[in-house]
Amino acid sequence: MDEDQALPRTEMNESKHFAVCIRNPGYEGTLELRKLYELIEDSSAEKHNQVRIVDESGEDYLYPKSWFLRIQLPERIEEELVNLVSGNSGLTPRRS
Repeated sequence: MDEDQALPRTEMNESKHFAVCIRNPGYEGTLELRKLYELIEDSSAEKHNQVRIVDESGEDYLYPKSWFLRIQLPERIEEELVNLVSGNSGLTPRRS
């Protein structure tokens, strides 16, 4: 992927969703198979059969859509994951 494929998040829809990586040929250091990644809505990327993913670098890049399975999570879980990604987790630790 080219460096110029990363765009500031303010230029995209802020809706956050998640996808599981199912392929990563040539990108083993950037994408881990079976790992959950933040997917950022990008209608321009969708027109080219790509998805915008926040990879292991912490930056968002375009990858082939066929490399990911978008998953639908319960709203509470998605909210918690978004909070974890942004460092604002509202989770209360469980006490044993």
